[in-house]
Amino acid sequence: MELATLGGGCFWCLEAVYLGLKGVSAVKSGYAGGHVANPSYEAVCGKKTGHAEVVQVTFDPAEVSFADLLRVFFTIHDPTTPNRQGADVGPQYRSIILTHDDAQAATSREIMAEIDKAGVWGGKIVTEVEPLVKFWPAEAEHDDYFNRNPFSGYCRAVVAPKVLKFRKSFADRVKA
Repeated sequence: MELATLGGGCFWCLEAVYLGLKGVSAVKSGYAGGHVANPSYEAVCGKKTGHAEVVQVTFDPAEVSFADLLRVFFTIHDPTTPNRQGADVGPQYRSIILTHDDAQAATSREIMAEIDKAGVWGGKIVTEVEPLVKFWPAEAEHDDYFNRNPFSGYCRAVVAPKVLKFRKSFADRVKA
């Protein structure tokens, strides 16, 4: 098993998508890329910790490659908007790949070039790529958020459309 740590807006969206991807055995929401130890959700939302909302994805590379995790990542969030995803604004919502080794860093840059060349988003990708220093797990109430709160306004308006886009774009890779 390997780990990928990704931030692309609210971690509830990424968690909901990756939980449905074949080859993924676990997804944990958390915070990374900042300068404050043991950050809380409230502190990160206060925009002064430097952290991004991220997910740490545990995956089997024999079933899904890191490159394919990134292809999903670049399909379900807009990597051309710095510090923003839709109405969610702030540095905690930035597009970021926190790499676990040099191979992940190289693959990240290759996939970003692939997506840029394809012109999928019509703008320049601003996704940050940097080594993971520390992952701080989010509070338990963020675990499996979409599945536990499917009818909340945010889940219906923001998370559900991303999950649907993933299921349509990667139908052959959705868990049964």
